[in-house]
Amino acid sequence: MTDTTPTPAALAADLVDLLDVEEIDTDLYRGRRSAGGVGRVFGGQVIAQALQAAQRSTDGAGDDGAKIAHSLHAYFMRAGSEDHPIIYRVVRDFEGRSFATRRVIAMQRGQPILNMAASFQLPEEGYHHQDRMPDVPPPESLKTEAELRAADSAHVEERFRKQLTRPRPIEIRPVFPRKWFSPTPAEPVQHSWFRVVAPIGDDPAVHRAIVAYASDMALLGTCMLPHGVNWTTPGFQSASLDHSLWLHEPVRADEWLLYATDSPWAGHARGMNRGSIFSADGRLVATVAQEGLIRMRKPRG
Repeated sequence: MTDTTPTPAALAADLVDLLDVEEIDTDLYRGRRSAGGVGRVFGGQVIAQALQAAQRSTDGAGDDGAKIAHSLHAYFMRAGSEDHPIIYRVVRDFEGRSFATRRVIAMQRGQPILNMAASFQLPEEGYHHQDRMPDVPPPESLKTEAELRAADSAHVEERFRKQLTRPRPIEIRPVFPRKWFSPTPAEPVQHSWFRVVAPIGDDPAVHRAIVAYASDMALLGTCMLPHGVNWTTPGFQSASLDHSLWLHEPVRADEWLLYATDSPWAGHARGMNRGSIFSADGRLVATVAQEGLIRMRKPRG
């Protein structure tokens, strides 16, 4: 019997292709659909494709003495559908000597699903300090999330099992493995190592886009931990409301990165999440913040 499982190299190449955007007119781009995707589009995909569109509209895509993306701030308005491609319209709000700003509107079937603002800076030297990376076990000593999911797959309904255990282009190794089923209350802190499963070349813009993509993973779940709920809890509803990312240092998404997240607050059906992304040598390469909807839906009368 032929093994149809995609190789790590194929998974990595598919992710790079997914996050690429096609220019269809000046400052107008089309994002691909995820192969085999069903239902709602992953928010990290929309953010990453929007960032790629913004990078394409600047002279900083190749980083050859040009402005580089250092921050983005996005609002999710509607859930994207895997049934249709996404159109990205870029507005060039400002082009200065040191900084440039772009607005990106992501649309499906004529309706906006995300608004994003991104800022770019010409590289320069300056004062430096950073938080210290948490003291955690190295990734080689931890089980992969794929292994943990496979062990839990016997407890999930057949209709969800394929989605839970499908091969993924981002390898994650959690320091504190999550309980996918029957979660119990825990401190709102998560630490996870992640990287693309195979090398993806040297384009810095692609690495930034993939970090943006991965920054939406494991983040919203942090504010759910104290309450013992997750996406498997009957009646529970969650969704990202906004997402901010600051890119501090050059980064390679195909080398190990530590994602340290915490949640300082939740209330009024919303939860706040923060994240710090470190390289394996301890550099703080990115900071993330996100507020999400966390709601227990009332039974219909």
